[in-house]
Amino acid sequence: MTQHSMFSDDMKEIVESFIVETKEIFERLDNELLEIEKRPEDKELINSVFRAVHTIKGTSGFLSFDQLSTLAHRFEDVLNKLRRGELSFQPSMLDTMLEAFDLMKVLLKQVIERHIKDIDLTSTIHKLELLSSGVVPIQQKNNERKRKAPGTPSATKADETASPASKGGNNQVQHTESLQQDPSRIQTSPATKGERVTDTTIRVDVARLDHLMNLVGELVLGRNRLSQIVSLEKDDKGREDFSNQLAETGAQIDFITTELQAAVMRTRMVQIGRVFNRFPRLVRDIAREFSREVDLVIQGEETELDKSIIEEISDPLVHLIRNAVDHGIEPADLREKAGKRRLGMIRLAAGHEGNHVIIEVQDDGAGMDPEKLKQKALEKGMVTPEEAREMKTEDAYGLIFIPGFTTAQRVSSVSGRGVGMDVVKTNITRLNGIISVESAIGKGTKFTLKLPLTLAIIQGLLVGVSEETFAIPLSSVLEVVHTPMSEVSTVNGRQVIRLRDTVLPLIGISEILDVPGSAERSSFYTVIVGVANRKFGIIVDTLVGQKEIVIKPLGAYLRNVPGIAGSTILGDGRVIMILDAGELLRLAEKSSRAAVTNDSRA
Repeated sequence: MTQHSMFSDDMKEIVESFIVETKEIFERLDNELLEIEKRPEDKELINSVFRAVHTIKGTSGFLSFDQLSTLAHRFEDVLNKLRRGELSFQPSMLDTMLEAFDLMKVLLKQVIERHIKDIDLTSTIHKLELLSSGVVPIQQKNNERKRKAPGTPSATKADETASPASKGGNNQVQHTESLQQDPSRIQTSPATKGERVTDTTIRVDVARLDHLMNLVGELVLGRNRLSQIVSLEKDDKGREDFSNQLAETGAQIDFITTELQAAVMRTRMVQIGRVFNRFPRLVRDIAREFSREVDLVIQGEETELDKSIIEEISDPLVHLIRNAVDHGIEPADLREKAGKRRLGMIRLAAGHEGNHVIIEVQDDGAGMDPEKLKQKALEKGMVTPEEAREMKTEDAYGLIFIPGFTTAQRVSSVSGRGVGMDVVKTNITRLNGIISVESAIGKGTKFTLKLPLTLAIIQGLLVGVSEETFAIPLSSVLEVVHTPMSEVSTVNGRQVIRLRDTVLPLIGISEILDVPGSAERSSFYTVIVGVANRKFGIIVDTLVGQKEIVIKPLGAYLRNVPGIAGSTILGDGRVIMILDAGELLRLAEKSSRAAVTNDSRA
């Protein structure tokens, strides 16, 4: 029987509060535990970790989460002796502390999932008790140090042979195998020692924010409608006074709406540091597994973006960071032979650029060889020899996003299975984002992600196709060009145009979405769109203009219409569809493959 099901409604609220508070504590502990390894003399840092674990012990004990309380209690004993100076910190102690922290995460996950069952804590508690008694484990060599899944014994008691560490370390007896400093050092920007940060945040239920956002959306639509009426009334000279008053009222509502919209947006904004803070631990573990020496430099963690986007970018960044450690950074000996520092660098940075957030993942590793990428794609039958010969460097880098593509020579827990980078592309496409790749052999690789600040109220480009009007998210639009039909060519059954030095495929909305009334054109407008790592052109008849639009989800009968991301209401009351550029590209490629298959059969 699940303990959580035994709680009354009042207790359930307390449990929910406990979950929120503990998750926030865990986010902080992820970095603070690693900081202890670099700043073991910082008593305030150790005190902060002690207080956090003490809080978890107390609240979990009150709620009868016995295993979590017991584990936190043993962990607290170690931290208490460290902060009192009764133990001196050794790098090898951190492995046991992180193992205990991982188990605490597992136990909290059980509470979140409403499914509490006992797990084996014996090995971890024994290690914590040894630490508390002054017995410090040997630090294993990198190639012997394999991370175990939380809850599984990672060493026998014989393997835990250790040396006593007395107060201050003055009487410490060193084991015959010296304790090495861990190579996977993580460089972040910790707060100034002793600096106290006041918590000025409040917790707001996301459902309430969503409701408030919906109301703001309706207000924006009303503002647009009022603006439309004002523009019509200005043409009626007989009602000039009414028109002036209406214009004044419209301006006031416009101002209030804009301010309210900005305020609501700010309440949904979350610092990207909540995602970035997970990566020091990830880099440390992967670097230890593959015997890499790595600095992770984090910049711009205070950059804010919408909570809904924060939740979607975690997986893509995990894949990019893992690949940077495994594929990008070379072993220290090879780096030294190449004239590089033994210590590899991975830079994770974020910043604002207009209404977008730019995230960069850069390493100073081996870089990618475009010719090797082409050769691997040829071997797997992903491209033809002709396509490989004509492929530009930028397009060769794009091959890594094809499902099943991998250059790994071995299958590991990190890479080699042909999955990962296609997940990055899929997630970035879903967010109407763009990803670009730069690389230089021997110097490293940089991935740049360009994402919209929010997905709720966006800037849209309104376009006309026959008698219909559509909206294209402006975050995906790179440029618009007027194109005569004489400049259109056909390659493998697909229409393309040459834009400067690039050949871009064209997508016709009228054909894919079967828009009635489409006629032959002598010229058209091409909206150049970027989706993930791809660029293509969308054929439209007219350009209506740029407009701030509220994305409204479609109902049950229409939500699965291919190529449509949602709908919005214009100032004149018309309902128009918002195009899903990534889905349009997928539909066009599917249609093109079907046409080629049919031609070959014929």
